[in-house]
Amino acid sequence: MLADHQVHDLTPEDVSSGIAEGRYLLVDVREPNEVAVEAYPDGVVVPLQSFDPAAIPDPKGKQVVFACRSGKRSVTASLAAQAAGLPYDKHLAGGIIGWKAAGLPTKTGG
Repeated sequence: MLADHQVHDLTPEDVSSGIAEGRYLLVDVREPNEVAVEAYPDGVVVPLQSFDPAAIPDPKGKQVVFACRSGKRSVTASLAAQAAGLPYDKHLAGGIIGWKAAGLPTKTGG
């Protein structure tokens, strides 16, 4: 059913520089309890468990990039958004695990 949809993998470095340059809006689809422990510095949180593509803020010309813990839920979220007619086909491969492995900063306390 989702055969015509695809999700593009982005590296942590791609996503970090894209955020810094104002090209990407990072949407963190992890649950609030996960985000409270460790969060992406510039992410907006739209939990997958209650995922509503309409809850994603207007990216205002930026490209939406989904992110989660390991890179699985972000793919699910991207496909769900595409199924809802949104052109959001990018995700952070490796999630926050890969983000930290690349030496990129996180913040605590949501």
